[in-house]
Amino acid sequence: MDYRQLQSLRETHPAWRLMTACNAALIASFLQRAFVTPNVRTMSESALASKLEDYLFHLRRMEGDDAYPREATIYLEDWASDRSGWLRRYYASGSDEPLYDLTPSTELALSWLQSLGPRTFIGTESRLITIFELLRQLVEGTETDVKARIETLLRQRADIDAEIARLREGRIDILSPASVRDRFAEVVATAKSLLADFRAVEHNFRLLDREVRERIAVADGGKGDLLAEIFEARDAISESDQGRSFTAFWDLLMSEARQEELEALLAKVFELDAVQKLHPDSRILKIHYDWIAAGEVTQSTVAQLSGELRRYIDDKVWLENRRIMEILRGIEQSALLIRKTPPLGSVAGIDELQPRIALGIDRPLFTPPLRPDIDDTVSLGDGAEITADGLFDRVYVDKTRLRDSIRRALQRRDQISLHEIVAAYPLEQGLAELVAYLSIATEEPGAIIDEEAKESISWTDREGLIREATMPRVIFGRASSHGNSVVSGGLS
Repeated sequence: MDYRQLQSLRETHPAWRLMTACNAALIASFLQRAFVTPNVRTMSESALASKLEDYLFHLRRMEGDDAYPREATIYLEDWASDRSGWLRRYYASGSDEPLYDLTPSTELALSWLQSLGPRTFIGTESRLITIFELLRQLVEGTETDVKARIETLLRQRADIDAEIARLREGRIDILSPASVRDRFAEVVATAKSLLADFRAVEHNFRLLDREVRERIAVADGGKGDLLAEIFEARDAISESDQGRSFTAFWDLLMSEARQEELEALLAKVFELDAVQKLHPDSRILKIHYDWIAAGEVTQSTVAQLSGELRRYIDDKVWLENRRIMEILRGIEQSALLIRKTPPLGSVAGIDELQPRIALGIDRPLFTPPLRPDIDDTVSLGDGAEITADGLFDRVYVDKTRLRDSIRRALQRRDQISLHEIVAAYPLEQGLAELVAYLSIATEEPGAIIDEEAKESISWTDREGLIREATMPRVIFGRASSHGNSVVSGGLS
């Protein structure tokens, strides 16, 4: 870093501006309490203003009534302005109340301020071990010599055999309390830093979306070229190192086996006496749920940006079509004005005219029109009264409820069959609900209908009778892991 770069950061970077702000203590302490500590991603203006009013009341009792005289909403608007850039203020779809979220720069500043405080324990051994382990993975993962990789595996097997021999002899090597605390502190720091990384990834997605919109606004080429650039930009973030790393992390986190393993490991670590002496935060036991919540926000942000971009393109196409219609109407009006006094000479000309060739044998054979035979005789009834109850005895199946059942079943599994879903959430509306599940399977990108395999699904109807349907096997999966593969089938 040189002088000019630091001077530019001092003038433009929101984190530096937060460090030098007059109310830095108020801003940092409140944002840490409102967003970072409870791991809140977004908050409505009314809720955030209420929290800030309570916090200001508390500070005025300590600092005096003249401290921080402005209203909470004015402070929030100032912190979210372009001049400050500490909060992101936006409107969600279908809502007229603004929402607030931390910016990555603010979270970076809060993390740095927190690191300035006194630390009762500073571990270095775990970091050195992490460095060695990462370097070993780099070397072994990029080795192309088969002989060298075999030798590495043989050494690892020899080390494992030696460890097993020591255990059989009764010699058990365990970590010292200092080593346990060192490694646990590194785990906690890494786990919390992942939450900040999600906000940074979401911010990068928004920057990419803004760049694409700017390119659309100034584009003067054809629609095909513009769409090609947009799709390339969308693919660029998923194919980038950051996108690949985030996808791999998300797939690993959503694995049911990995979640169970992580819960078991955290539970055992928290039972260690050396860890209990640190008085660890109990929320670390459920840190993976915070990761999932933050990741879902990032995923939904990407989906929302894609939908907004699609609507933006549709609006642009509509405006272009409207401009074309205005030009055509202008041509028609000009033709009407000169209809009585046409211009002399040639008005328009077309070069290189070619005759249109129409061969007789190209014409299709004559097909006589179909004359339907309509029987207009009306049959009279016997005069008996017909009940209209059947018109009102309609069954409505809520597909949203069924999709929620599928989504809840897929939270801890990559795939699940319809038979297992019905076992967990029994059919309430019988065959109509089963047909609705089949309809959802044809719409969901991660669903598969396998006609080769059959399965039976039973339910109890309103009269208490047990009904059973034999149908193709239906498997629901996450959209990122499976394509839309549908094989036709039926019910018996």
